Amino acid sequence: MTQSGQPWLILAAGLIGLFVGLIAAIAFRQSEREQNQPIEVEEPELKDDIIRVLAVLRSAVIVLGHDDLVLRASPAAYAMGLVRSDELVHRTMRELVAKVRMTGDIVDEELELDKRTGDGEAVISVRIAHLTNQIIVIFAEDHTQARRIEQIRQDFAVNVSHELKTPVGAISLLAETLITAADDPEAVRRFAAKTQQEAQRLAALVHDIIELSRLQGASALLVLERVDIDEVVRESVEAVRVLAQARSQEIVLPPPSYQTVYGDAELLTTAVRNLLTNAIAYSPEHTTVNVGITDEDGMVGIQILDQGIGLDDEQRMRIFERFYRADPARARDTGGTGLGLSIVKHIAQDHGGHITVWSQPGAGSTFTLHIPRAAADDSDSTHESKEDE
Repeated sequence: MTQSGQPWLILAAGLIGLFVGLIAAIAFRQSEREQNQPIEVEEPELKDDIIRVLAVLRSAVIVLGHDDLVLRASPAAYAMGLVRSDELVHRTMRELVAKVRMTGDIVDEELELDKRTGDGEAVISVRIAHLTNQIIVIFAEDHTQARRIEQIRQDFAVNVSHELKTPVGAISLLAETLITAADDPEAVRRFAAKTQQEAQRLAALVHDIIELSRLQGASALLVLERVDIDEVVRESVEAVRVLAQARSQEIVLPPPSYQTVYGDAELLTTAVRNLLTNAIAYSPEHTTVNVGITDEDGMVGIQILDQGIGLDDEQRMRIFERFYRADPARARDTGGTGLGLSIVKHIAQDHGGHITVWSQPGAGSTFTLHIPRAAADDSDSTHESKEDE
């Protein structure tokens, strides 16, 4: 080849090299772009038979797939505030899921989690395990109510033990005093009267404890009947009339209301009698206790209005607690057990109603027992005809 053809060969070789280099660069950039793209992982699908099994479980169920995304969650899981959108709400639960993924073990824990409403904490028992290699399943049960009831029972047992010690100890001490004062008839009479007073207080406390325990049972209201509210009020007033007369107090009855409710007449009478006893005990002598009956929004209201010492904000918040006494000194004088208003509250709830209180220090109190009104029937028209006569 001549020297004149060599430049063309060199130029051709250069062009070919440039072309190959350009192709290689393009291929490299394309490969790099594909490597930088996230790898899409298909979420595994749940088989129909697994879905049917999970649907019939009583526990709240959460099924997690890749990256702990929620594949399926029962309505209870949402109601308990465990799931929001497609992810777990609570960090503690996410940490337990990570532990299960890492170890492969089944985890059982009882967690105290903040409620979504901000109203305290929920006690949630969870069981977390692998359903398949990629799928995690969480079973959750809300034990908040059970824990609260157990705490109430423990507190109740402690309070009962404490309350029983006082009259039992007093009776024991008075009995010893009676023995030493056997030669003094006047002292014997005085200590015997005090012993009888403490015995009555003990009997009242035991009665109220039994009554409250019965109301907390599932069978508190086995039989419902139509109850005449006027008769309930009348019997309740008669039961406390002697107590009111001893304090020179007057109880003013309302005009006939002809209202009826469904429930237990004896329990409702107990509730109204407790409210009246409370009003008499916490009102000065020579005052008046008024009884009213209202009918509003399908609820019959039995109102007890007193002219007593009244309650402040803290006392109103706690007045229905077991063994709580707004005035402990007065309660000792009157023999109050601290269970009367708690019994009223339970009776109201068992009848589908509730109890409310309005009060101000020095301005007296108004307690209202609200019970759903019974459906109208022929008996109502009979009452109306009697009223017309």
